[in-house]
Amino acid sequence: MKHKKPVIALAQIKYFDESKSNNLAKIKRYIRKAKKRQADIVCFPESTVHKTKVLSFDHKFIKEIQEECKKNSIWCIISEDISIKSKPYNVAMLINREGKIAGHYKKINLYGDKVFPGKKVYVFDTDFAKIGIVICWDISFPELFKKMKQAGAEIVFCPSQWCYDTPAHDKDHVKREIKILESIIRARAFENVNFVALCNPVVDSKYQVSYSGIASPTKILKEIVKKEGLIVARIDLGEIKKMHKIYSS
Repeated sequence: MKHKKPVIALAQIKYFDESKSNNLAKIKRYIRKAKKRQADIVCFPESTVHKTKVLSFDHKFIKEIQEECKKNSIWCIISEDISIKSKPYNVAMLINREGKIAGHYKKINLYGDKVFPGKKVYVFDTDFAKIGIVICWDISFPELFKKMKQAGAEIVFCPSQWCYDTPAHDKDHVKREIKILESIIRARAFENVNFVALCNPVVDSKYQVSYSGIASPTKILKEIVKKEGLIVARIDLGEIKKMHKIYSS
């Protein structure tokens, strides 16, 4: 039986500061940190595992992350470029408490990604909630969220590596782009009456927007800006039913 107030965590980690090629050690450490905070699930940013390689589902790094989830009895979302039938896709993997890949999602809306696009959205039934997953630029497309809502999604996670375009703002580029991201996750949560969790990295680039946040249908519950860290929120799934009753009346 699912409990109505699961704990979700987002790991806004800095990329490639401990190892120049991968973030494996840091991912495993943040899985342990999330468990200590009693999280049911921890979500990492987009393309979080390796700096350059296209991996496979059975890559040793993926297997080590799976094992870490099993040791800590926690769900996890990681994303990376994965080769499927000799084609690269930007894939988010959902790992369960037993360390098994319970499902995966291929990024549909590409933004400069040198991969093939996915075609389908999914809603995954976990032991704490029904969840959807999108990746980065996907969050700009309300129709994806509507499909997931229709399939029962209570929480939608979005691993991301969001950058701004130079012509987008005449000044205060990052500050304004953060406001856009905050507005987007609040809008997606409000219009679908569910929770939305966006997770970005900290990257050594002036174009990177290091903002992660957890939104309820009415407000931002937790957020982190321009620094590495873990944010954790206990969410009330009962709020969804209450708001549905208010809106329907």
